[in-house]
Amino acid sequence: MPPSFPSAFGGRKRGGDEDIGRSRGGLSTKIHATCDALGNPTSFYLSPGQAHDLEGADVLLAELEAGALLADRAYAADERVREVLLRQQIVSVIPSKASRKVAIDHDKDLYKARHLIENFFAKLKQYRAIATRYDKTAVNFLGAVHLAAAVIWLN
Repeated sequence: MPPSFPSAFGGRKRGGDEDIGRSRGGLSTKIHATCDALGNPTSFYLSPGQAHDLEGADVLLAELEAGALLADRAYAADERVREVLLRQQIVSVIPSKASRKVAIDHDKDLYKARHLIENFFAKLKQYRAIATRYDKTAVNFLGAVHLAAAVIWLN
């Protein structure tokens, strides 16, 4: 018999974690994604809405095959991102956080291409079922994300 966990409404639910988390905006799910140099999606990972971005990075960086990784300041962690990329011989193009005492340089011209992932998420959110997460289970929601990404890739 599968374990039961408390639900957001005080009752009990059967099954596992469905990657629905509570954040300031209510119930939400984060979609972590990687894209290639053309802005086409290559992999996805779901996490609860309140989870930090590095949770998705831990999973996606393990299987990353690229020459460089362009990411925003949320991924500027040395131990969990920069050192992993260095071991995989991947160039990290990640700006330093403002609170960092010693800033790490990054290629500003290459960093300008980071808009490709932002454009992909903007296209993905045009699908109402993705933007509002109609699906109850994480498997079905991830399937819908994959389907929408395939349509985006073909256009």
